[in-house]
Amino acid sequence: MKRKLLSVILSSAMAVTLLTGCGGGSSTPDAAADTSSEAAESTVEESAESTEDTGAAAAEEEAAAAPAGDGSVYLLNFKPESDQQWKDLAAIYTEQTGVEVNVLTAAEGTYSTTLQAELAKDEAPTIFNIGNVTAAQTWNDYTYDLSGTALYDHLSDKSLVINYDGKVAAVANCYECYGIIYNKTILNDYCSVEGAVISSVDDIKDFATLKAVAEDINNRVDEINDALGTNLTGAFASAGLDSGSSWRFSGHLAGVALYYEFLDAGCDLVAGQGEIEGKYLDNFKNVWDMYVSTSSADPKTLEGGTYNAEMEFGMGEAVFFQNGNWEYAALTNPDNGYEVTDEDLGMMPIYFGVDDANEGLCVGTENYWAVNSKASEEDIAATLAFLEWVITSDEGRNSITNEMGLSAPFDTFTGDYESENAFVRDNNKYMADGKTAVAWSFNATPNVDDWRADVVAALTAYTNGSGDWDAVKTAFVDGWATQWQLAEEAK
Repeated sequence: MKRKLLSVILSSAMAVTLLTGCGGGSSTPDAAADTSSEAAESTVEESAESTEDTGAAAAEEEAAAAPAGDGSVYLLNFKPESDQQWKDLAAIYTEQTGVEVNVLTAAEGTYSTTLQAELAKDEAPTIFNIGNVTAAQTWNDYTYDLSGTALYDHLSDKSLVINYDGKVAAVANCYECYGIIYNKTILNDYCSVEGAVISSVDDIKDFATLKAVAEDINNRVDEINDALGTNLTGAFASAGLDSGSSWRFSGHLAGVALYYEFLDAGCDLVAGQGEIEGKYLDNFKNVWDMYVSTSSADPKTLEGGTYNAEMEFGMGEAVFFQNGNWEYAALTNPDNGYEVTDEDLGMMPIYFGVDDANEGLCVGTENYWAVNSKASEEDIAATLAFLEWVITSDEGRNSITNEMGLSAPFDTFTGDYESENAFVRDNNKYMADGKTAVAWSFNATPNVDDWRADVVAALTAYTNGSGDWDAVKTAFVDGWATQWQLAEEAK
């Protein structure tokens, strides 16, 4: 690598620091330093421009200028399913640049112990994965500040980082998103029905409009079926409170309430804090009541496990369905016999009645690249150059999107390198339009299984009429403080 470029990379990467949030500490045993859990401005103006048209050529030109021996790269890969793809990429980069890139993939469920062992070696990984703030705390001495790098600069959403100890400790390498999945075809056709409360799907930009549409469809479902030839039973798919479905609400819907509260508190949005007020529980209630009242499911039997929301949506019996981009494969799998196709699928935010005009989808990950700060200057520079090549070159982008099947959060992944997942495409548009992604604040949940169980029990009683909303508030707020304390004591 040219020495001038090396000095620019190193000086710029150390120039910017960010304030850390107030959360710190552990959130839940399931999201500890072990990076496995449910599911841790580039000023380099002489480096490659990373536009759709020139990114690959510029990245390759820069890489070709880096002579062998200027540093090496060692990637400790988190995902066993992508082992061969990373090894193939490493071989291509070494062939093009002469820079040695080694890849080691940890076996399933062993990443934490493998990372610990490998970082203790003289030839330690220069790239490793962390999943959350807790992991950033554990490996703080090993995480290089990425705030002045091309990797950070190319992030489509700068919230997709882990900030810790005044630095950008890690940058997301992939993401998932969730929101309200909707049937674009049926919703567009609904707009042509006499008396429809909207004239275009684009009119749904806030909770009040979404609620009005859902109520209108639900109240006139037979009339709409006759007009459109559809087979709707309600506006929303069932909001099951059984163990196979309740996580959508005690986790993902609750996560939106937590996000806005953490945002107000100035906390790290993913690490959270030990006490909450339930400041946005009325918004949670409004959304939940809409789900239940505009579905054909009996509110008294939601905990029974007899409902299948995915099937209801897939068979065209519902227009709306709260879930995530992981549903795309199931909904479009011909073996499932669903009626919906890719062209039918869209995703909108879970409008919460707080900042609807700016709200995007709920976006998060537990897969973040960290660069080893204890590596030599030459190895750090080589590592940053390699990662930039991965997200700007044709070879790297093709591998990430089309071979590994990941959704990459970088502005270079457009055109042929944009995900084919309809929900990811929608999220990319929200990002491009400047909407704010809602962080996965539910990752902060202490003793996650116990806290969620109490919330679901109270939510079930409220919904079937045997309890009241105050009990939900108690389970949500007091239960959080209790479980947080228990989690702290268990450390």
